[in-house]
Amino acid sequence: MLNTPSIILISPQMGENIGAAARAMHNFGLDDLRLVSPRDGWPNQSAMEVARNAGCILEKVKVFDSLKEALHDIHFLYATTARPRDMVKNVITPRITANYIRQNSLNSQKSAIMFGPERTGMNNDDIILADSIVTIPVSDENTSLNLAQAVSVLCYEWFTAGSSNEEPIFKIGKSDFATKSEINLLLEKLENELDKKNFFHPAMRGRMLRNLNNIFTRNNLTSQEVKTLRGVIGSLTGE
Repeated sequence: MLNTPSIILISPQMGENIGAAARAMHNFGLDDLRLVSPRDGWPNQSAMEVARNAGCILEKVKVFDSLKEALHDIHFLYATTARPRDMVKNVITPRITANYIRQNSLNSQKSAIMFGPERTGMNNDDIILADSIVTIPVSDENTSLNLAQAVSVLCYEWFTAGSSNEEPIFKIGKSDFATKSEINLLLEKLENELDKKNFFHPAMRGRMLRNLNNIFTRNNLTSQEVKTLRGVIGSLTGE
């Protein structure tokens, strides 16, 4: 069975946009919609009205208080943003993203594509959790896409990327890729131990933490590798 990607909307502001995003998902065979702190709460009548025959997606939508909670079962995360960022991240197109997600699925790995709030987009603390940044190529004369349009582009590319001749890119043997939850627990343990050693300069703490996060989130760690790293930290700290 094909492991379809989740669509994550971070702090969506308008129910109409949520409904339109659900319609786009339904058009292209996706059904796992996750909302992180929707501005107007949930459920939302405006979303249901716009979704129309995609109401089945909204009926089983998952709502979370934080992005990390929404990523509990996700192995690979892709962040859609057009703005340059002060971090080292792989930047790819929607078409390449779709191919990656298809290959992840063949390895039984769960992927997600996340979209930021309509007005401000995603902040760096959200983007740092992603494996890659996805940028949609658009005309220089009009670079703005609304939320539902962006969701439509990514869902369309995923739908058209299917092929019976696909082969997995990565061979990982008997181990599985680590979930975001496993990586977050590793990072929390590392942060706690570094705090005990007064590693962080107060003025640089945020940037240093983002750099550490980026080291682990842009690499394809397996569950076994994460367990090994946790063991290394425990050995060094005597725990």
